[in-house]
Amino acid sequence: MADKRSIAAVTVARSDFGLYEPLLEKIKADAALELRLLVSGAHFAPEFGPTVREIEDKGYDYERGLDMPRDSDSPQSIASSLGGGVQAFAKAFGTKRPDLLLVLGDRLEMVCAPIAALPFNIPVAHLYGGKVSEGAVDELVRHALTKMSHLHFVTSETHARRVLQMGEESWRVMNYGSPGLDRLYTRPRTPRGEVYARLSFDSAQPFLLVTFHPVTLEPLQRDAQVSALLAALAQYDGQIVLTYPNADVGHAAIIAAFEAFAAPRSARVRLLKNAGAGFYFDLMACATAMIGNTSSGIGDAPSFELPVVNIGTRQAGFERAINVIDVGYDTAGIDAAIRRATSTEFRAGLRGLVNPYGDGKSSARIAEALRSIPLDDRLLRKKFVDRLVPQ
Repeated sequence: MADKRSIAAVTVARSDFGLYEPLLEKIKADAALELRLLVSGAHFAPEFGPTVREIEDKGYDYERGLDMPRDSDSPQSIASSLGGGVQAFAKAFGTKRPDLLLVLGDRLEMVCAPIAALPFNIPVAHLYGGKVSEGAVDELVRHALTKMSHLHFVTSETHARRVLQMGEESWRVMNYGSPGLDRLYTRPRTPRGEVYARLSFDSAQPFLLVTFHPVTLEPLQRDAQVSALLAALAQYDGQIVLTYPNADVGHAAIIAAFEAFAAPRSARVRLLKNAGAGFYFDLMACATAMIGNTSSGIGDAPSFELPVVNIGTRQAGFERAINVIDVGYDTAGIDAAIRRATSTEFRAGLRGLVNPYGDGKSSARIAEALRSIPLDDRLLRKKFVDRLVPQ
C-alpha cells in the first residue's frame, strides 16, 4: 500500500476541538490517512484549564512545541503571541511537511498555521467558511482563511454561495454540513439526574446556560454589556450555569465580572472554566434556555430544541432557526427575552425542530474527500472567478 496521506489538523481552542472531534476520529480510523494533531493557542492558557488536558485524556497524541505564550489579554500581547505561533508552525513544517493542512473556523490564532504553510506550498482545507458574524474580528479571520485555503467544507448552501462570491472555484467548495453535529447522533446522552448531580443543583428546578464572549469590535462597550447581562440574570430566581468566555481580547474582565456575580450566589450559580465538548452538550440537553452570544446557540442549539436568547451583534449575519430570540444589550430587553424563552408556550413551539446545519454524516463525507482529492498542481494553483453582481 502507498504511504498514508498526512493530514495536519490545527486546533487552537476548546471550541474548535469540539467541532473537529468527530472528523478526527474518522481520520484516525482511515487506513489511507495519518492524523497529525497540531495543538496551540488557548489550549495551553492556564486560566482556561488548560484544555490541552482534555485532548490528552481522550488519548490523542499531538505535536509538542506549538504553544503561543502571552502575558495578558491585551492587544499587544495577543499580537506578539501570533508572531511566535507562525514561527512555531514554520519550524514544525520544516521538520516534517504534511500533505494537507486542515484548519477550522475563525479563531485569530488559527491564521498562524496557514501563514507558515504558504512558503511550503502546503494545500489547506478550511472548515466552516462562508459564515457571517459581523460583531467580531472573527469575521475578518474567517474570510482570510478562506482566501488562504484550497478546499472549503461549508455547512450550508448560503455559506457555499458566499465562498463562491469570494472568487473561489466551484469544484473546491463542498457543502457537507457541520461535523461538530455528528456527535449528537453518536454520543450517548448523559442522564439528566447525573448532569444535575455533577452541578450539585436541585433537579426539581430549571437552569439557564450562559456563555458570553468578548465582542471584539465593541471593546469600549464590554463592561456595560456584561453589566446588563448580569443585571438581567440577577432577576432570574432559578439556577444558572456560567461558562468562561473564549480567549479574545477582553476576556479577563468578563471572567472577573462572572466570578463576582457567582460568589455570593453559590447556592444556585455555577461558574465553569471548561465544561468540555461532551459535558457542554449535556448542559444544552438539560438547560431550559441558553443565554449569551456564542455561535453554539445558533449552530448547535436547534438539535436540542433549546431556546436561545442571543445578545447583541456578535452573531449578526449568522442564519438562525426559530429557537433564537435576538435582543440588544439593555437589561430590560434581556430579562423579557429570558422570560419568553423559558415560557411553556415558546418551548412547545420548538418541538420537532430540525437543525439546518447537519445530518450526522458530515465527517464521513469530509474524510472521504481528504482521502481522494488529488493533491496536484490544479489544487495548488488557485484561480479567481469573477462573479459580478449587478448593483
